[in-house]
Amino acid sequence: MHKEPMLRMTFDRLAKELEQLKNVERGIIAKIIDEARELGDLKENAEYHAAKDRQGLMEARIIELGSIVSRAQVVDPATLQHKRISFGTTVTLTDMQSDEELTYTIVGSQESDPEKGLISIHSPIARMLLGKEEGETVSAQLPTGTKEYEIEAVRYEEIVITFKSDERDQI
Repeated sequence: MHKEPMLRMTFDRLAKELEQLKNVERGIIAKIIDEARELGDLKENAEYHAAKDRQGLMEARIIELGSIVSRAQVVDPATLQHKRISFGTTVTLTDMQSDEELTYTIVGSQESDPEKGLISIHSPIARMLLGKEEGETVSAQLPTGTKEYEIEAVRYEEIVITFKSDERDQI
């Protein structure tokens, strides 16, 4: 079982969701199922089947969250050295062929959002970058061929995560 690095805010959000599902939502769905049973024939009872489907999805999410939380390794990137690329490092790369500049921050898989430049520590590009320093060149094998990047900057910046509930947390 491998540890899952993540930010404190992500761990807290996942643990809170897990507790909410176990301690509140389970009871609500059980009550809905009981009420639907009282409506009669279960074979043609849409409310009952919808509640049972909802219960199944919720139980699957509880199992998923339980696994993630149990494997969590909370990391505070502000306490890490960022001379070499590691968890929480923001890195600027230059494509050696096109001179295009790319900036990524390496985060946990629960926080990754490639469109916002947040890439999972488990992603191929992050694994290729880990331990490297500013000024080094790295090669990436992509479906379109091999690409070479120069590491222009390695630094720590405050990480901003926007959760689906539109909460905005910062560290």
